[in-house]
Amino acid sequence: MSLSMYEASVPVVARALQNLIGILEIGKAHAAAKGTDEANYMAMRLTPDMLPFTAQIRIACDIARRGMARLAGTEPLALEDKEGGFDDLIERCRLTIENVNAFTAEQIDGSEDREILLPTPMGELKFSGKDFLFGFILSNVHFHSTMTYALLRGAGVELGKKDYMGG
Repeated sequence: MSLSMYEASVPVVARALQNLIGILEIGKAHAAAKGTDEANYMAMRLTPDMLPFTAQIRIACDIARRGMARLAGTEPLALEDKEGGFDDLIERCRLTIENVNAFTAEQIDGSEDREILLPTPMGELKFSGKDFLFGFILSNVHFHSTMTYALLRGAGVELGKKDYMGG
């Protein structure tokens, strides 16, 4: 039996974002225990030319939400970029998980050959649905989740691989 586009996308993305919520909850608890203003975490970067902490979570969520909509051939749910702390970022992840989980196998399966056009500042990118899922959506969701983990670890938050991988 072959793996369906739905099975390779919705559960994988939803789990990555659920694990991201766990990481954010640990970061929130760390900030509270240390008496550190959450704003200090929101602006963290690994290097000066890197997007800040908040952007890492927003992008992971946006790629997941918009990517699933493109695979399904629908318009993505719009979310405003207004998060100022851990609770707001956790809520964005929760809304994204709900949105991703609302897609059905009937909407996603069969999208492997669908032409996906992705506008970017450097021009439009063209993918097959399969290449879009495996080479863009999953890669980006995991990359930005990993950056979130790395930023919190660098700030002294006690996280381990099991936190990233989930239970």
